[in-house]
Amino acid sequence: MNNREVILEKALELFSSYGYDSTGVQEIASAAGVTKPTLYHYFGSKEKLLDELLSTYSGKLMRMMQPAADYQRDLPLTLYRVTKTYFEFAKEYQTYYRFHLSLWFAPSESYPAKAVASYLHNQFIMIEDIFLKASGDHGNMKGRHKRYAVSFIGMINSYISLHTKDLIQLSDELVYQAVHQFMHGIYS
Repeated sequence: MNNREVILEKALELFSSYGYDSTGVQEIASAAGVTKPTLYHYFGSKEKLLDELLSTYSGKLMRMMQPAADYQRDLPLTLYRVTKTYFEFAKEYQTYYRFHLSLWFAPSESYPAKAVASYLHNQFIMIEDIFLKASGDHGNMKGRHKRYAVSFIGMINSYISLHTKDLIQLSDELVYQAVHQFMHGIYS
């Protein structure tokens, strides 16, 4: 790995373990085995380093989600694909996803909250759109698409949070069970 990649990797590890605000530039540089000027050469600031991490990982998640979220008039199948995609991403990029979860609850006026806002918004819109389209096929869902999107994302993130703490394993069976349970709730 080159210096830039090592800096990104070490910053992610530290942000995931201690939080963005509790991690200093010197800690990142030391963990990466570089000097602060080298870190600034590649990223310019701690904020730009965060921006690069978000762009890389959240961008990758969104690209993976687009085909999974393509609603083709089969809501259970679409939700299964979306859940499976989230779980696969979280397993492959567990350190990032742990950090990603912390950003959902960052103080609203902090730089991390502002930096992640568009990514979280785009994820929400993608999920909301599934339920909005499905409401045309399922009359009892009309007007509830926002609530369903919030609940669905919350369910997925709860399972992933438990996984990042080694309390559960993300599996195809869990994907099926989670979607099945969610579907019972929205069809009732």
